[in-house]
Amino acid sequence: MASGLNIADLLQAARVWGWRIATAESCTGGMVAAALTDVAGSSDVFDRGFVTYSNAAKVEMLGVRPETLAAHGAVSEEVAREMARGALGHADASVAVSITGIAGPGGSEFKPEGRVCFAIAQDRREVHSETVEFGALGRDKVRLAARDHALRLLWQAVNG
Repeated sequence: MASGLNIADLLQAARVWGWRIATAESCTGGMVAAALTDVAGSSDVFDRGFVTYSNAAKVEMLGVRPETLAAHGAVSEEVAREMARGALGHADASVAVSITGIAGPGGSEFKPEGRVCFAIAQDRREVHSETVEFGALGRDKVRLAARDHALRLLWQAVNG
């Protein structure tokens, strides 16, 4: 269970709708995919996860445009949206969540530690994106908070 969210219930809801899930992760390094696949029987709902830590991986695996990265940087809603669209387009999935952020340590005045951008892409729907400022909680806590937020976004998408 991730911060009060029952992942088995999330997977069951997706199962009821006949949906499959994909993930595109940067700062969480596959933690969302791991949380989903920790549940026995998830293979009928979870299709695949992309861990695209580098910009090159985002471009090569998900089709993120180099122009988007150059204009907005990897930690941006624009890149998160392209990551989610790319995951959806490269998977047998109905919904994809993406995460890109600065877990720390570090950051800058323009992109501080704890800033994480998320996006949800679904078949025949506009991509939803948002930025959450978790603050300088420390690398581990930012990554866990980002994982849990992404799982909640999936829950909302599946149950919305």
